[in-house]
Amino acid sequence: MVKAEEILKKYWGFDTFRTPQLEIITAVLDGHDTLALLPTGGGKSLCFQVPAMLNDGICLVISPLIALMKDQVDNLKKRDIKAIALTGGISSDEVITLLDNCLYGNYKFLYLSPERLQQDWVIEKIKNLPINLIAVDEAHCVSQWGHDFRPAYLKIQVLKTFFPKVPFLALTASATEQVKKDLIVQLQLENPLLFQKSFARENIAYLVIQAEDKLFKMEQLLKKNPAPAIIYVRNRKACYEISNQLIRLGIKATFYHGGLTRKEKTKHMENWMDEKSLVMVATNAFGMGIDKANVKTVIHYQLPENLENYYQEAGRAGRNGAPAQAVLFVGPSDVKSVQTQFLANLPDKEFLKLVYIKLCTYLQIAYGEGMTQQFAFNLNHFCAQYHFPVLKAYMALQFLDQQGIIRFAQEFSEKMQLQFVLESKEVIRFISLNPADEEIILAFLRTYSGIYDSPTAVNLSLIARKSQVEESKIEETLSRLKEKGIVDYIAKHNDALLTFNEIREDDRTINRVVKYLETQNELKKQKLQEVIRYVNNTDQCKSRLILRYFGEENTSNCGICSYCIQVKISQKPNQSIAFLVLELLGEKPYSSRELLKNLAFSEGLLIETLKELLEDEKIKILPSNQYTLV
Repeated sequence: MVKAEEILKKYWGFDTFRTPQLEIITAVLDGHDTLALLPTGGGKSLCFQVPAMLNDGICLVISPLIALMKDQVDNLKKRDIKAIALTGGISSDEVITLLDNCLYGNYKFLYLSPERLQQDWVIEKIKNLPINLIAVDEAHCVSQWGHDFRPAYLKIQVLKTFFPKVPFLALTASATEQVKKDLIVQLQLENPLLFQKSFARENIAYLVIQAEDKLFKMEQLLKKNPAPAIIYVRNRKACYEISNQLIRLGIKATFYHGGLTRKEKTKHMENWMDEKSLVMVATNAFGMGIDKANVKTVIHYQLPENLENYYQEAGRAGRNGAPAQAVLFVGPSDVKSVQTQFLANLPDKEFLKLVYIKLCTYLQIAYGEGMTQQFAFNLNHFCAQYHFPVLKAYMALQFLDQQGIIRFAQEFSEKMQLQFVLESKEVIRFISLNPADEEIILAFLRTYSGIYDSPTAVNLSLIARKSQVEESKIEETLSRLKEKGIVDYIAKHNDALLTFNEIREDDRTINRVVKYLETQNELKKQKLQEVIRYVNNTDQCKSRLILRYFGEENTSNCGICSYCIQVKISQKPNQSIAFLVLELLGEKPYSSRELLKNLAFSEGLLIETLKELLEDEKIKILPSNQYTLV
């Protein structure tokens, strides 16, 4: 009989499993419902992929993460394992064909989103498949107390009726005690075996650093630790600004956000993976499926919205087991501003309904229509047209996505519509007088036959290949042709892809989900307060605070977080902060920034020490803004 280790070696090239992967696999193979809590980077996917390969039939994998589904299917195919993903944007006919392929095509894995289970005909098709295991990824989404609740997950329990003897494996990287209990109930897991790896990451130092000048402090950290790093920021603008600032400081940096083209994402990712750029400045769109083992530093430039996301993002550091640091910067007004901004941008029922109705108007969807329709979408254009605050509208669209009403995928695309407005003989005359433009114009005319009759969607990269001219040169030429009245064109820059999962019903649609909106808003407020408590707590080990949040009580101080470091410093005889400052100033005058570079203290602690030394007249400030001994 083939063993799990043989499958692991044959398809994934590993000799041994990590703890507790083999125990989870054994439980599943023995037919037990199983709940597995493994931290980020703990190898959750192998826990269902390996047992599925050991048994006849298909493993059904339910996940809300479209990008991760595609990534896992691609990786399985590379290993000659047949897998299919029913992602958004696939027509009903295509879905039927793919499900038929599963039945007759010897497939081993079928990935789908929970929203697919809301379609009864999809469930009817799945009922006939030889399912050997049902894996529920991101299982915390089934709980209303989870940080990313999706009502569509509640439909998963119906599979228990059709597959009573098939084991369920629920997987998540972050769940509190309340969420664990809730998801067992909601998924109807029968006497589940629980496997929970400690949330402790003993090699990660959790550092909360008070900093008035975050860029300066970040420069210090990155130059002191010249190794791969990730800096998480809240928006795309910050991605550009901070990466450019770091480059000016001599630090090789790149950036990543949901608005980049696929080509740009790949290029920036490869530069970081190959360490041509050591630092990746990114929004939370970055990280899914990323497995770079030697990340030394993860920095959060602003406060995260909840500890679950913070823990997962911080956990991308030190996966090779080497010492690493997760740094959270806190500016003087950060706590107050995040509370104000966060509360101001939580959509209520009236705003949610308004956004939904205006969205339907914007996309010209009539009442009772819209099902499965797909649209390229620009959030900024939409908000400008209806005078919506961008972040608040974004959160409303995200909520509609979580409820399964729409699919809001942040994917950049650029579409252009072009029409020749002069008669063909006049265009030919223009070409004869402007031979430099001939190749570009002829490429358009040969490629798009109806381009004289109506605005036609055109592909600039295709024209660039055909004319052997760079895209930028083509755009310059089109601008000149437009000025001369030869062509008319509209360039549309889109940063998202919107798919309607159900017909437009206005009040009925919004009233159905408003109870979830109110619950989620209250939960988000509570989770933000937990972040603020974590930041403001100066009396306890940061690692212990995180572990306690996830239900681990009997823990000890980590010895390496910002709290533990300050305790060690205060306990050193004759090595007080004031002593070290005076010792350093005995060599020569230093500015406060220079002192920070040389001393491993927080900015706030150093400033307080300098004030005390000035009051005691042990030091003074020179006209150069440097400190020196009296």
